This record gives sequence, C-alpha cells and structure tokens, in this order.
Amino acid sequence: MTVAAARRVDLKPIRGIGLWGAVSANVLNMIGVGPFITIPLALAAMGGPQALLGWLTGALLCVCDGLVWAELGSAMPQSGGPYHYLQQAFGPAKLGRLLSFLYLWQSLVIGPLSIASGTVGFADYTKYLIPQMQPWHVTAVAAALCLFNTFLLYRDVRTIQRISVLITLVVFFSCLWIIVTGVMHFDAKIAFDFPANAFTLSRSFWVGMGSATLIAVYDYGGYNNVCMIGEEIKNPRRVIPLAVLLSIILVAILYLGLNLSILGVLPWRQAQQSQAIVADFMNTLYGHWGGIVVAVLILLASWGSALAILLGFSRVPYAAAADGRFFKPFAALHPTGRFPAVSLLFMGGLSAVACLFSLGDLIAVLIVIQTLFQFTAQCVAVVLLRRQRPVAGSFRMPLYPIPVVIALIGWFYIVVSSRPQHVALAIGMLALGVGIYFAQARGRRDWPFVHA
Repeated sequence: MTVAAARRVDLKPIRGIGLWGAVSANVLNMIGVGPFITIPLALAAMGGPQALLGWLTGALLCVCDGLVWAELGSAMPQSGGPYHYLQQAFGPAKLGRLLSFLYLWQSLVIGPLSIASGTVGFADYTKYLIPQMQPWHVTAVAAALCLFNTFLLYRDVRTIQRISVLITLVVFFSCLWIIVTGVMHFDAKIAFDFPANAFTLSRSFWVGMGSATLIAVYDYGGYNNVCMIGEEIKNPRRVIPLAVLLSIILVAILYLGLNLSILGVLPWRQAQQSQAIVADFMNTLYGHWGGIVVAVLILLASWGSALAILLGFSRVPYAAAADGRFFKPFAALHPTGRFPAVSLLFMGGLSAVACLFSLGDLIAVLIVIQTLFQFTAQCVAVVLLRRQRPVAGSFRMPLYPIPVVIALIGWFYIVVSSRPQHVALAIGMLALGVGIYFAQARGRRDWPFVHA
C-alpha cells in the first residue's frame, strides 16, 4: 500500500463542533421557514386558536422523543446516528441488519424531501417580496438553493460551524423581535376568540388535533441533527444529549411565543388565510417596511435550516458505506477537509430534484414515513440497549420508561390521524425496502439466509 493510500484509509472526520456549534446545527434545522408558513395550516386544521394545543402536544412528544435520541446518541456517537442505533440494538448479525438497511433506505427518500421542504418553503416566502413569481420560478429557486448549499458545505466542518452559529444568532434575535412586538400589541380578546364547541371532544377535534400535532412535529423536527454528525462532535457523550434537549427547549419557547404574539394581533380567521403570516403580522404593525424586513429575516432562517438539514443527512450514506453496507464510493472523505464528499453531492443533487413536489405533500409524507420506519423502532431500540451492557459515561434519560411510552403513543396517534394516501405511501415504501433487502441478502447469503 502506498503512503497516500494509507493516509486515505486512516482519514477520519474532524471532531471540530463544540456545544454551541451542535446546538446551532439543531436550531438551524428546526427554525426554518416551517413555523412562519405552517401557523395558518394548524389554525385551519383545528378551526381556531385552540390549535395551540397541537403545538403543546408536539412539544411534549418531541421532548420525550428527544430523550430517546439523547440516550442513543450519547451511547453511540457515530455519524449516521440511527443506522448504528438500530443495528446494535436489534443485533448487528440479525434483525438489526434489516432495520439499519431500512433506515438507510428511508433516508435516501426523506433526506432529499426534508431538504427540499426547506428550500421550497424559502422559495414560497420569496413570493412576498416578488409577487409576480410563477410556480416554475418557485421550483427553480428552490432547486438552485439546494445546489448552492451543497457548494457551501463542500469544505471543512469547522468553517460550517462558524457560519451556523452566526445565522442562529440572527434567527434567534429575529424571533425575539417578533415576540416582543407581539407582546407590546397583544390583545387577549383577539388571541383567545375561540369558536363555539372549540373543545368538544368530537372526531373532528381529534383528527384536527392530530393534523396540528403533525405540523408542530415537523416544525420542531431537527433536534436530532447533531446525532447524524456524531463523529464530528467534541466530547460527544456529554455534548450530544445537551444539544438535543437545549435545542428543543429553546425552540419550543420561541414557537409558543410566536403563536401567541401573532394570534394576539391578527384575528385567527384572517391568519388562517395568510400565505406569509409573519410578514402580514409585521406589516399590520409597522407598515410595508416591517413586512419586508421580517420576510428577509425569515428567508435567512429558512436558508440556514436547509443548510443544516443537508449537513446532517449527507452523513447517512457515508456511514453505511464506511460500514460496507452501501456503495463503496460513498465512504470517501475529502482528502483535506475530511468530509464525505460523494455522499454530500448525492444528497444535494437529489434534494434539487425533490423540489418538484408541493410543500404540503413534502411535510405530511416526511413525518409519516419517519414515524413508521424509524421513530417507533428507536423507542424499542433504547429499551433493548438498556438490557445490554451500558456505556460508561453515557447519558441516561430520567423517568425511564415513561418518556418512551409517551413517544410511542404520540407517534401512533400521528399515524392513525394522517391521510390514508400518505400512510399507504409509507407502507408501500416500507414493503419495497424490505423486498430489496431480502433480494440483496439472499444474493450475499446475509441474514436471515445464513447464520452469522
């Protein structure tokens, strides 16, 4: 083996991301364009300001699920996160092989869809500044942003940490500005103008609650981003759980503040029809310039979110390839920057193609697929790993197993209250993934066709 080849073999990702860089990677993933365009969707789903229940339920579910991620990420701080969690928990030579493959399979779909949802949201919000934009303009802008982010991430991760922290500060203070403005003009009569029978526990209430919770979970989503880049985190057994839990708490406070601030100024019947609700909110209070300024800040947030999502998902094919379970070129690291170059280019390119779908379909399909493929399996995984030898110094969730039970109930509720076509698509993808795994396993004489 040549010296150059030996160096390539020994290359490992740089542990260059500290606590605040990790929190920034999560928060940027979480605070994209989502809450700025989905508040009207949640209001419409429940037919009034009682949609706040969906945001509260979503926050509780994400805290419980975040504890699952925190424990798994601390015990196994490896890039590609769930690929390793599922494999180890269910047996690396047994069922874990199938489940880790299914995670890889769904990531090849939800990764680009998740990235595209951020860039499509960015392009949709651009219409507030350029009203004459046509649908094909929106698609083109979204796809171009995917490719631009791919270019930005094609470098040393320590440079990305500095960018992400800066954008996170801008996003955080922008949200505080909106919240403080709302508090100054808050009208409780407008905010809590509940329609008749708003809290009647009918079938429509529970279906609407499920839809609002799904929307909230999408907007909170991203607190697990740090688990995808575990090999690039400093002191990961401590930093990963702290980053997961801190990001959920910070974003939950911001989102609830945003909701209350907007509902205290804009009547909910008007708000649920808005296409750019925060810009309309600031336009009401400050005039046209207020709407323009906040629209620009929201575009910055959504760009940063799409950047963070691409950073996390670009590590999943790399992790599988490095483990010998995916195409070998995806295991290649850039010789100087030591980031997974092929995996990054692959995810960036597919996300540009995914921009052809509408934002509503992207959100719904994302959550249902992740729930069926991954989230429920991880709740079981943390139980199984507790029975194995614990890793010294790793995080252990408090009140175990209560958070696991709550998370499982929440994921089940979201699936049963989702649209049948989205559930059918997720089940179809699951069946296709299982079929592909067994076809490959039979050819390679892998589990379950031989005993390892």
